[in-house]
Amino acid sequence: MSFLPVPVLTVLLLLASNVFMTFAWYGHLKFRSAPLLAVILVSWGIAFFEYLLQVPANRIGSASFSAAELKTIQEVITLSVFAVFSVTYLGEPLRWNHALGFAFIATGAFFIFHRWG
Repeated sequence: MSFLPVPVLTVLLLLASNVFMTFAWYGHLKFRSAPLLAVILVSWGIAFFEYLLQVPANRIGSASFSAAELKTIQEVITLSVFAVFSVTYLGEPLRWNHALGFAFIATGAFFIFHRWG
């Protein structure tokens, strides 16, 4: 199906889906004067493309990852994409407490992926 290994394809699809998701969920914050119904409809339209990538990512990724691992990958990617989006698109700085929170989540990811015994 693909020339890319399943884990790489999974991560790339999740990364792309997260870009769409982040714009769908938070992109409208730059347009606070836009009517709420309009931003909801635009967000739904953007989210459609997220689902076109997210669902195959999870289906393909399930060949190599457990559901818990897929969700963990998703969350780490979500935070990474959001951090870049927040700084570059919204112009909001990341602070030390954000970095610390992300570090705790990364620690949680370690425990999800570590093979015990």
